[in-house]
Amino acid sequence: MRLSVINQKHLSILEEIKKSGGKVDSGEPNDSVLLIDGLNTFIRVFSAIPTTNEDGIHIGGIVGFLRSIGYTINMVRPTRTIIVFDGKGGSTRRRKIFPQYKMGRKMSHRLNRTHDFLTRDDEKKMMVFQLNRIVQYLECLPLTIINMDNIEADDVIGYCAKHIFDKKSTIMSTDKDFLQLIDENISVYSPTKKKMYDEEKVVEEYGISSHNFLLYKILDGDVSDSIPGIKGVGLKSLIKHFPFLETSHKYSIEDIIKSAFTQKEKYKICEDITNSREQMLLNKKLMDLDELNISGNAKLKIQNIISNPIQRLVKHKFQKMFLEDKMYTALPNLNSWLHTTFNRLKFMAEKTHG
Repeated sequence: MRLSVINQKHLSILEEIKKSGGKVDSGEPNDSVLLIDGLNTFIRVFSAIPTTNEDGIHIGGIVGFLRSIGYTINMVRPTRTIIVFDGKGGSTRRRKIFPQYKMGRKMSHRLNRTHDFLTRDDEKKMMVFQLNRIVQYLECLPLTIINMDNIEADDVIGYCAKHIFDKKSTIMSTDKDFLQLIDENISVYSPTKKKMYDEEKVVEEYGISSHNFLLYKILDGDVSDSIPGIKGVGLKSLIKHFPFLETSHKYSIEDIIKSAFTQKEKYKICEDITNSREQMLLNKKLMDLDELNISGNAKLKIQNIISNPIQRLVKHKFQKMFLEDKMYTALPNLNSWLHTTFNRLKFMAEKTHG
């Protein structure tokens, strides 16, 4: 009886150590990887968080970013975290294929509706300042940062999840394009919905398997990226005419066209699909995050960044910037936050330095 109580007590202590990022973990850095869509995270929090420091300077983007990644790290408990930003000229590759790509994007007059910037230019300058400052903070943490010229973050994340890491990967983004990557090893966390998507959740919410989610996107298009879909095709019509997309078997554009061909006499939507092969093939080139059309040299650079030692925690530098930005009211228990959130990642980072 006493032995049972003691063992239970020890197990309880071990669990607490694990939760706090203690060194009881005997895994390897690439066992469970969290891939964070950096710009997606920043724009979301900058737009929503009005926090200012004691001087009245808006710091919502910085505070929101750190809180958001901290929350997800504490929830997922990864052995490694990689934050990916769009590189300069990231849209170039897709614009060579489709010149209208992202050309219709317009920034709202007031991106941050909860903070009164003097002018739109002031707001844009503040965005640039805070984004640069975030990178400086991240360079003090036991994380990997990837930012490659002429490559979008989506492509880097897709390549890492599908072709570099062969164990567990979690992608953090509100961009539902990533749902096409979900399989038995890859999940997607939406910070706005507070929902972790696996294969089952995708079918539950969309009625389509993650293995066929790309086909849905190809047919539906993407207004935000100025990618046209097939007229009249939406989620409901897709499920109605192609119910087999719910299964885990991965279907192709040709499979959709063949099925549409058998229904085109009865449904105009199916006739439109059979006549839209070229548009669908173009959309696949623009939207596919698995079969990527990026250069071998770019892939090699990504591999090299991943294989390099993970940067160490530089606590004193992080604290110095924290004090400079007067963020103590926004993150009042900094030392506790750093320990709880990054101790496990710090331990894993040390492993990569031999």
